[in-house]
Amino acid sequence: TKFTTGDSTEDKHVGDDYFLNSGDKIRYFLEEDAVGKDGKLNRQKEFAVNKIGHALHELDPTFRRISLQNDKLKALAKDLQFHKDPAVLQSMLIFKQPEIGGKVPEHNDSTFLYTDPPTALGFWFALEDCTPTNGALSFLPGSHKSYPLKSRFVRLPQGGTGFEPLPTATAPSEGDEPPQGEYVQPPCPAGTLVLIHGSVLHKSEKNTSSKTRYAYTFHMIESEPNARYDEKNWLQPTPEMPFSKLFAVHA
Repeated sequence: TKFTTGDSTEDKHVGDDYFLNSGDKIRYFLEEDAVGKDGKLNRQKEFAVNKIGHALHELDPTFRRISLQNDKLKALAKDLQFHKDPAVLQSMLIFKQPEIGGKVPEHNDSTFLYTDPPTALGFWFALEDCTPTNGALSFLPGSHKSYPLKSRFVRLPQGGTGFEPLPTATAPSEGDEPPQGEYVQPPCPAGTLVLIHGSVLHKSEKNTSSKTRYAYTFHMIESEPNARYDEKNWLQPTPEMPFSKLFAVHA
């Protein structure tokens, strides 16, 4: 299926069953511009994939070692003191294909992986050099403190997905201003690990270069009873594959 990250009504995040049921599987999602009007690929397969997700950390031995059986990563998680009992979820390989790798609009991760209180933390590994022309990440400094969460991305009762205002969010008004400040794009050579606070606003532009921008990413959230993972979230654990607790998994 094609994967969209646009923020308009017509061009919204994928909400079909292939996407919604991918939390405990390894599935392939295509770039929008890699598929012609005839429904066929307009380029080689290896340059058509937008991402692979969302259970690489559970099902693929290599990514399981990196994400769940990695002593250095466990030590980092303990040093951060961001979570008491972190659970790992939503792993992805993101390809940002040459010339068609889609723009990802301004967003924060806690909107999509909502917990009460918000606890999402992204681990984003640059597998290639990330540059201004191939769609490097950029961030709005301090936005995790100055821009409160307003909505969450949920499964809709009638099917598909959408955004639902948080009960604590104030109603939008004409006087509401967009987040203020200037985005920064830190250097991100291959091998860099970027930690992304769940409430910080970030984005990436379209890849206009002739080079790919491969990255591997997954997220951590706090486990119950320290935080409650929302039952409306698009990604849900299953009886066969509950969210793995980082400190409970051994090699």
